[in-house]
Amino acid sequence: MLAWQLLTANGVRLWLRFDTLPTVTEIVSAYGEQLQTDLFYLDLGQSLIRIVSGFGLATVAGVAVGIALGRSRLFADTVGPLTELARPIPAIAIVPVAILLFPSDEAGIVFITFIAAFFPIMVSTRHAVRALPTIWEDSVRTLGGSRWDVLGRVVLPGILPGLFGGLSVGIGVAWICVISAEMISGRLGVGYRTWQAYTIVDYPGVFVGMITIGVLGFATSAAVELLGRRVTRWLPRGENTR
Repeated sequence: MLAWQLLTANGVRLWLRFDTLPTVTEIVSAYGEQLQTDLFYLDLGQSLIRIVSGFGLATVAGVAVGIALGRSRLFADTVGPLTELARPIPAIAIVPVAILLFPSDEAGIVFITFIAAFFPIMVSTRHAVRALPTIWEDSVRTLGGSRWDVLGRVVLPGILPGLFGGLSVGIGVAWICVISAEMISGRLGVGYRTWQAYTIVDYPGVFVGMITIGVLGFATSAAVELLGRRVTRWLPRGENTR
């Protein structure tokens, strides 16, 4: 921080152009001003609503499709190739399609967020299902358990560690794409406001947006990790794991 302040305040221009960047004090001042405006919290809430909506839908769909791919040979043979064909396509590349497909920008951004988070969750769920020991299912069936008993007592508890790994990846990718989508087609949101600050040469405002995005991403990732630790606390852990 001190080095940043000294380089930018003195307009140092080496192979990096520090003279074009705002100082730390300018960024802090801009952040303080933003915190006192209603618009800042409106943008914050809008981005969070989009993340919660898209990520929530992706979790439900990703788990369902992942379990089906992991347990059904027919489903894996028919739907699996389609998911592998679509998975490499960056979610942000779907923005033009979303703009044409949905009647509102809001629905399009949620859809892009959904697509971004869906594939990491689906893939991690599929791998977790296929990694389950067959003896667990055999034991339940030997005791007279039904297919639903296997699903509820073996599959869902057994995939939780792998699933939360996918959720952690998914929430990070979702933030990348929702911010990008807001910059391209949004009317509100942290990404939209950050891009607007850039277009009017408000560079302290750009850094305010970047810091806010980082804080939001950190907070939501920490929430997913905390939830994962709580629902998998029955698992044995190493001595250094807390």
